[in-house]
Amino acid sequence: MFQNEMEKESHIPSVTLYSEAVLPTCDGEFKVHVFHNDLDDKEHLALTAGDLNGARGVLVRVHSECFTGESLGSLRCDCRDQLHESMQMISKAGRGLIIYLRQEGRGIGLGNKVKAYALQDTGADTIEANHQLGFHADERNYAVAVSILKFFDVKSLLLITNNPEKIKDLKEHGIEIIQRVPIEVKPNKYSRDYLKTKRDRAGHMLDHLDLGDGTVHLVDIPCDSCPPLEDEHSDPSIQKT
Repeated sequence: MFQNEMEKESHIPSVTLYSEAVLPTCDGEFKVHVFHNDLDDKEHLALTAGDLNGARGVLVRVHSECFTGESLGSLRCDCRDQLHESMQMISKAGRGLIIYLRQEGRGIGLGNKVKAYALQDTGADTIEANHQLGFHADERNYAVAVSILKFFDVKSLLLITNNPEKIKDLKEHGIEIIQRVPIEVKPNKYSRDYLKTKRDRAGHMLDHLDLGDGTVHLVDIPCDSCPPLEDEHSDPSIQKT
């Protein structure tokens, strides 16, 4: 399994709430919070639903910005689908938190991410492309997410992720994770190789990537406060087990 080569940032940054407002979206109504911090000059975000103060077993997604996928509709990754699926899950549960970290391209920035795309077009995979540009495979830092979790006084998480390194990083920062909630989305012809690299080289838990029928199987959230995932408008090719 690929391991993050960066040394863990020991400093847990201080975060300050800069602004907040109600945010109705196509995936449900949330409250959006903008944070400043003393680690970088970026404005990181949180989307919340329900009462989080002192809560346990909270659905949480720690999500990194993807301008190409989420704003431009790129099909090269699964970021946009994961973000919207997480918002829908939390909206249906009635309580949860999405921490949106401004670390484009696994932390290498938008310009370098596009350079990495060009290298991938010549045969490199996403990890090899980062290495050729002089970066680690994953330059992300979750210290700000830890501070935001503490700001909301979330006691324990149902973490929406496929990434074992994210789980490890948060646990090493003292965050209690009760259970991982898988979030697999249907691959397309542009994203399949990228997702295979995430599975085979980065250790992401993508159990249904090679299903011959192209379906993705979702699981119910094991939480008394969270109803089963049901969507009358869902894609019929997405099945639940």
